[in-house]
Amino acid sequence: MKKLLITGGAGFIGSNFIHYWQKQHPTDLIVNLDALTYAGNLSNLEHLPHPDQHLFIKGDIQDQALVEQLLQTHQIDTLVHFAAESHVDRSIQDPDIFVKTNILGTQALLEAARKIGHCHFHHISTDEVYGSLNMTDPAFTETTPYQPNSPYSASKAASDHLVRAYHHTFGLPVTTSNCSNNFGPRQHSEKLIPTLIRSCMEWQPIPIYGNGSNIRDWLYVEDHCSAIDLILQKGQIGEVYNIGGHNEWNNLDIARLICQIFDQLKPHSQPYESLIRFVKDRPGHDQRYAINPHKMISELGWRHTPNFENHLKALIISKCP
Repeated sequence: MKKLLITGGAGFIGSNFIHYWQKQHPTDLIVNLDALTYAGNLSNLEHLPHPDQHLFIKGDIQDQALVEQLLQTHQIDTLVHFAAESHVDRSIQDPDIFVKTNILGTQALLEAARKIGHCHFHHISTDEVYGSLNMTDPAFTETTPYQPNSPYSASKAASDHLVRAYHHTFGLPVTTSNCSNNFGPRQHSEKLIPTLIRSCMEWQPIPIYGNGSNIRDWLYVEDHCSAIDLILQKGQIGEVYNIGGHNEWNNLDIARLICQIFDQLKPHSQPYESLIRFVKDRPGHDQRYAINPHKMISELGWRHTPNFENHLKALIISKCP
């Protein structure tokens, strides 16, 4: 029986991970620490498979004393660190909170884990730490040099380096995973796919940055959760694992696909694609991200579900039956 501390467990990926973990490991205890900022929502934790095995604590990851208390009181053996400021646009508008949460918050967690000891620290990171790819560049691997281009990705890169340093300096048992763009249930409304779906539902303009040519690798959130599960079970301490969906789409094509699904499910007098509007591009907008998950597949036996359109259709149906 594991005893896990999940940070950011009321957010998008964290809450999906808790739902997933309880289905797979029903007897494990989950302590969920979340500050309930704009990105956290307790409704994400409704209908858990085993609510008695879940304890929610409202608190800040920068509160090291609180983290130490939780680790000690509940004899935590595994800490999975999801909590982060994650929206690039917000990091451009207000970089300070990204430095405080993503760097100083991670350091406080690491220090608490180091002091208490006997805790596997798994750090959730992003493909954005690697920078931007050209169309012909190979996908990111675990050895790709870091070249973060936004305050968000720079803060995540710094937190990745801290995790590595605490392992090599203090012997803290750590693993890190860098994932591509997640999508699925419980995602915050400001992200791309929820924005596209909401615009169609409300028959409002669909905003697309620049000319829509920016490419992302899309990963279904439950596939991400299954990969983390494998890393916790089989991953090598001190190692980094990249998690991607082999699923590259540019933003305009995703918007068109979602419009086509709405045309099928909820026909309107005009095609939904007529709602697309091109807006001023984001400063420093990275052109392309792509993850090579070969290490996850070859070493840990991970597999993803290659059903992007079906997942999108199910997501749309769940929001507008």
